[in-house]
This record gives sequence, structure tokens and C-alpha cells, in this order.
Amino acid sequence: MIRESRRVCLALDLIDDADLIAAYDAAHAPGAVWPDVIRGIRASGVVAMEIWRTGERLFMIAEVAEDWPRAIPADLEAVDACWQAAMERFQRRLANAGGDDKWVTMKRIFHWDAQA
Repeated sequence: MIRESRRVCLALDLIDDADLIAAYDAAHAPGAVWPDVIRGIRASGVVAMEIWRTGERLFMIAEVAEDWPRAIPADLEAVDACWQAAMERFQRRLANAGGDDKWVTMKRIFHWDAQA
């Protein structure tokens, strides 16, 4: 059975410090993210994910299942909480975002097909 998916785009800023940004990049290099973090992300219903960066701005593109977000097993949730705590020192919330979420969902304002 093929599951339908949808795209979710989010933004977050890093602290504007070259050493911290380099360390954040290194923490996300191939093979650097803890395997249980990846398993937890997949268990939550994320099918694919990319994070892009320009300067201190991060942009996450996630393909998610229709039933995302799903509950993840407690052991993976605990690992994710540790990962989030480790990443906290690099991150700062968007100034205009409001709320407690670090990653802020972006609104699509342009789609090529809609212009035809």
C-alpha cells in the first residue's frame, strides 16, 4: 500500500556565531545524527527530511505521512529530548514567531502550477 504524503516547511534561526554554526553543521553531517533520533523522526510519520541553511537561517523540508505527527515509542522520545537539549545551545527562535515551538511552520505563498 502506498501512503499519501504532504510537504511541511519550517524555519528556525541559529545563534549568529561562526563557531556555533560550524558545530551545528557538523552535528548534522552524514552519519553524525544519532540513529535513534532518525528512527524517532521516522516513527513520527516523517518520510523524508532535508535541512538547508543560509547564514544563520535554517529551512527544513519534510515529507510527512497523512497521519503525521504520530506518537513515538517512549525510548525514542527520550532520545529525541536529549538531542533537542543538545541542539538548544545553537538555536534561537524566530523573532516574529511567537509561541514555544522552535521550528516555525512556513506558509506557502507561491506555487508554479498555480501561475498557469
